[in-house]
Amino acid sequence: MTAADAPPIVFVHGTRLSAGQWSPQLTALQEDFRVAAVDLPGHGTRAAHPWSLNAATEIISSTVDSLDRGPALVVGHSLGGYASLEFARRCPEQLRGLVLAGASASTCGPWATPYRWIAGLVPRISADRLTRWNDRLLRRLYSPEVVDSTIRAGYAFHTLPAAWGEVLGRFDADAMRHVSAPVLILNGEKDTVFRSGETDFARAHPDARIELIPRARHLANFDDPEAFTDAVRRFALQLPARS
Repeated sequence: MTAADAPPIVFVHGTRLSAGQWSPQLTALQEDFRVAAVDLPGHGTRAAHPWSLNAATEIISSTVDSLDRGPALVVGHSLGGYASLEFARRCPEQLRGLVLAGASASTCGPWATPYRWIAGLVPRISADRLTRWNDRLLRRLYSPEVVDSTIRAGYAFHTLPAAWGEVLGRFDADAMRHVSAPVLILNGEKDTVFRSGETDFARAHPDARIELIPRARHLANFDDPEAFTDAVRRFALQLPARS
């Protein structure tokens, strides 16, 4: 694949985070690919915007257009993975490949119960306290170059109930049948919750495969930035050339 054929890559962050989540990947990939990371509605620079999957899809779509390289490889983590599945369904002509990271668990049925409970609990805790907890956790687990951009951008706790309220009950392996491009299911080896449906998700698509980041958890791109980036790079370079 030549540089001209390399797909643009759009990164879509997870719950409560922002485009800053992808700082390590953007830095590592920007010399070889056109890359961008979005802030979903209610997050980061769009903190004042109301959440909806419709708006999330429009943001991903406009970001693909802004890169001006045709259909993109979209990399979505957790909440961003489910938003990317919705984008894949609605905008197949803009999708060249899809990476689902920490987003291969069904959001339907009994599995969703703990997340409904968390979504209801978060508004009862002050944003300042939640921010302190998150800052301490990230700084304890990861190096500054990995998480400083995320910490500076802040957290979207206020959006969590609406975001997961819309996602829960909506996505299962059948959602993969609406994806017209190749799919990489990229999970942390120890992310047992969001790996729970990875085999079903992979079986539901004719061109999907699973890859695990050894010893990584839900935030696999923080746990091992180099391995995560390498997996995205290899997948991008293996995608079929544009027709």
